[in-house]
Amino acid sequence: MVQSLWDQTAAAQLQSGLEELVYRSNIIGSDRRVCNWGGGNTSSKTMVKDFRGRDVEVMFVKGSGSDLATMKAGNFTGLRMEDVRLLFEKAEMPDEEMVAYLVNCMIDSKHPRASIETLLHAFLPFKHVDHTHPDAIISLCCADNGKEIAREIYGDRFIWVPYVRPGFTLSKMIAEGVLANPKAELVLMEKHGLVTWGDTSEACYAQTIAIISEAESFIESRINEAKIFGGVKYAALSAGVRRHIAAGVMPTIRGAVSDAKKMILTFDDETDVLQFVGGHDAAELSQIGAACPDHLVHTKVVPLYINWEPNAGDIEGLKEKLKEGIAAYKEQYKAYFERNKNEGDVMFEAAPRVILIPGIGMINTGKNWAMSKVSGALYHRAIAVMRGATALGKFVSLSENESYNVEYWPLELYKLTLAPAEAEFSRKVAFITGGAGGIGSETARRLVAEGAHVVLADLNLEGAQKVADEINAKYGENRAIAVKVDVTSEELVTEAYAETAIAYGGVDIIVNNAGLATSSPFDQTSLKEWNLNMNVLGTGYFLVAREAFKLMKTQGIGGNMVFIGSKNSVYAGKNATAYSAAKALEAHLARCIAAEGGEFGIRVNTILPDAILQGSAIWNGSWRNERAAAYGIEPDQLEEYYRKRTTLLVNIYPRDIAEGIAFFASSKSEKTTGCMLTIDGGVPAAFTR
Repeated sequence: MVQSLWDQTAAAQLQSGLEELVYRSNIIGSDRRVCNWGGGNTSSKTMVKDFRGRDVEVMFVKGSGSDLATMKAGNFTGLRMEDVRLLFEKAEMPDEEMVAYLVNCMIDSKHPRASIETLLHAFLPFKHVDHTHPDAIISLCCADNGKEIAREIYGDRFIWVPYVRPGFTLSKMIAEGVLANPKAELVLMEKHGLVTWGDTSEACYAQTIAIISEAESFIESRINEAKIFGGVKYAALSAGVRRHIAAGVMPTIRGAVSDAKKMILTFDDETDVLQFVGGHDAAELSQIGAACPDHLVHTKVVPLYINWEPNAGDIEGLKEKLKEGIAAYKEQYKAYFERNKNEGDVMFEAAPRVILIPGIGMINTGKNWAMSKVSGALYHRAIAVMRGATALGKFVSLSENESYNVEYWPLELYKLTLAPAEAEFSRKVAFITGGAGGIGSETARRLVAEGAHVVLADLNLEGAQKVADEINAKYGENRAIAVKVDVTSEELVTEAYAETAIAYGGVDIIVNNAGLATSSPFDQTSLKEWNLNMNVLGTGYFLVAREAFKLMKTQGIGGNMVFIGSKNSVYAGKNATAYSAAKALEAHLARCIAAEGGEFGIRVNTILPDAILQGSAIWNGSWRNERAAAYGIEPDQLEEYYRKRTTLLVNIYPRDIAEGIAFFASSKSEKTTGCMLTIDGGVPAAFTR
């Protein structure tokens, strides 16, 4: 049940007007049962001084493209009410004309464009107005008998408005209904949501919560737990099995849904999802349509429901059903587009945004992790609505054509233009071994800065997590994750890729960077030292690359591997037999994989650095002392020694190597594979021959 989040102490610190509106909006948006992500809008009418110092009445209303939970004062649009109210006298007004008119009513040209539902707020004669999409209210508004049920709940206190797409017509219908009924306390918009109001911000919010609570209580009194979604048809598999199967099938899904552009996936097996996908009626209910326009924009009209009987031993069978289901869904979506398209429409990706699997849960797709999670979050809301609507009557949705018109509505398409342009590594997932170290962490920052999602794989989990936390604080939630891995362990490498698949759906780029180094004269090189180098730098690189190769083949959308070799890959370093031999192995292993990977679109290239002392666990250990001894100098003289032996007289830093990795991983080198790039300042002894 929703609860009031209004905090008198916090509210008392606010200035009246815009500050209170921001506070009210944030607490409304913080409970997704009250308002969808990105949806709903709030407003307040107040007096301000205009640029000439005159007192004018201004309405501040949520601007287009923001989210109530996180929006700030700058996300609201201020409009002169004297100009806006005049529109109420008009009989009709097209969307484009209305939007253009409202631009001229703004008190500040820097404010965001006004929401399509601005007039809903302006035409109502109340100081504070909330428009929300509560689960309980949409359950009522998506029930075939919703209007009759509303009378039982609210008596004559409500206005019922039949479904009309947001804009001038709907706004005027709502205002006329409210003005004609002095007893009205709320507006119920069929298949859309709720409108409430109040004399103060606090009173408006209190009314919103009170109205929702009445509907919630009524619905809960009608719920029969045993019959929710038709009762249980498929029990959920155990949590560990669900996760194992999801990790196994998500690369297959990612390949199937990534047509012109790659998609990022997320996995969700929350209790409500498992209850829904396991219900007798889920296959039918899920295909009725979206619960409201705000859902549809992020979930498409319907999800893909996979008719699969949960079986822990049938992962391959599930993969086949998923491939068949996604292919069929895309064909159905193309047909839906052709039936309904308007001149100039360009089809979105045809693949599903929501995939439902009995016994397993839900897998969502999106252009990045955040948008994939939004699709999932909104389907949680759809499940809640279907639960409520079927307790009251029969769940109903928009017509196909109206659904299409919402999905391809020019004003919704405008919101897409507000998103940042996609960068070089947008929609791509990079798996970086040695992610806690200097090269690994700098590479992660470099790739994330251009849109990537990164997995920092390291034996030093604490160090990797620290880097991931830093990246997420700067670029957003879950742009980076840390996983613990010992690259010499086949089991742990496999588990690390399973974690990657669960987190993002698969992998596009691997940076084989984990390392160590030892130094000793050849005749003093022990078998233990030899095996240590071969295990980490040889076997480790082999295992990381092999498992990535399998995963990339499963996805079927190509891939990129960058090996971090060494000057010693081509130069016989003194007192470094084991290390140099292992580094040579790496370079040739990369070329071998490149020879096999070409037909699958998998490119493999190698960077040959030299002496990256900064941020390196290797150089902070015994290797520094050993190399200094080999050259007959003191350890603190090493950096200058290495600089002077380069033809360019420079030192090499982690960021230099990160640039090389970014080049090989990018479209700039899309026709290059099996290549070695030296980044060492120019050491003549290591020039390739």
